[in-house]
Amino acid sequence: MTGQELSGRGEGVSLVTCCGRRIAVKCFTLATPENPISRVTLDVGRDRDGEPGTWASLTADEARGLAHLLLAEAARAERSGR
Repeated sequence: MTGQELSGRGEGVSLVTCCGRRIAVKCFTLATPENPISRVTLDVGRDRDGEPGTWASLTADEARGLAHLLLAEAARAERSGR
């Protein structure tokens, strides 16, 4: 993965992009006795200049859908020469 770094952190993993943003992916669970809720969180950190990032909380189905879209767009980018 040229220009990128993957690292694991106990509960999740993160990737540092070529432009310096760390994208952390974790499973977050709210353990309520009646209705435990689990989400996949995506935290896009600050850029090199300190501009704030953003985050999202996804259901398992939403995370799979996003993964599918990312893979499709990655294939398209490779075909078009990046």
